[in-house]
Amino acid sequence: QVQLVESGGGSVQPGGSLRLSCAVSGFTLDYYTISWFRQAPGKDREGVACISNTDGSTRYLDSVKGRFTISRDDAKNTMFLQMNNLKPEDTGVYFCATSRCLSTGTHYTGAFRGQGTQVTVSS
Repeated sequence: QVQLVESGGGSVQPGGSLRLSCAVSGFTLDYYTISWFRQAPGKDREGVACISNTDGSTRYLDSVKGRFTISRDDAKNTMFLQMNNLKPEDTGVYFCATSRCLSTGTHYTGAFRGQGTQVTVSS
């Protein structure tokens, strides 16, 4: 059974940090590319970050470059998203999902996704 389970969300003040985790079961990380997405109320889904399974290169949404870092632990079959210097505009539901990680960015494929974890940045 395929499952993607996110954790690590919460409420922080601007400038704070959070580390999100995405535990994957049912397949290994080298079988599908797993990326991070977010969606805020009334806004379109955004591809936040990805790691290419082809060459290990990373892609980031322009607005998070220099603040967010995506990583993976193959032994634990888990993806991570370290988020530093959080801003109110980073607020939303963050979820991991199967994707394509291309030079143009992170592209949602919709095969599998987690339920998401809420991130709220507010003073």
